[in-house]
Amino acid sequence: MSEDLTDLTAVARFLYEAGTLKQTKRSGWWMAGIKDPESVADHSWRTAVIATVIAKLEGADPARATFLAVWHDSQETRTGDVNHLGKKYDAEQAAPEAVTADQVSGMPAIVADAVRELVAEYEAKETAEAQCARDADKLECMIQGIEYRDQGYGNAQRWIDNSRGRITTKSGQALADAVLETGSLDWLRAALGERMN
Repeated sequence: MSEDLTDLTAVARFLYEAGTLKQTKRSGWWMAGIKDPESVADHSWRTAVIATVIAKLEGADPARATFLAVWHDSQETRTGDVNHLGKKYDAEQAAPEAVTADQVSGMPAIVADAVRELVAEYEAKETAEAQCARDADKLECMIQGIEYRDQGYGNAQRWIDNSRGRITTKSGQALADAVLETGSLDWLRAALGERMN
């Protein structure tokens, strides 16, 4: 080990803090009428899976893109999930990098530096991996919108359309088109060997 790791109290506190994302609801869905929307942790898990796929298709590093996707909303333990409308009015909103700096304060430098670097890379949008992770974030929102729409929440269409319009990589766009042409339960029908319409 490169440094004394006898005091991991700040890391332990953060591990509990990270768990709050399992209960933090994605607030934008309330505007679409979703009574019990997905949590930030729900969203982040599938975003990480999608980041792996997009990065592999784009020739980027899938492990790095997935790593970025896992951490992309970690600041929401402290800010909550501020939707796009809320961001318009919240002039005092802390930058993700500033929130992250507070979150990792007191952690061993090897951990704190790694987390700060991940968040900064994601927010800078410059690397191929960050672009793949950002597209994964939008594609996950689009897929969730389709699932909500299929459950009868017609207002979710706005999120589907807006998310699709924000995807920038060639592979992300092609994957989004494939998602739009696929039913949300087609995976189950295929797994059961049922005929597809």
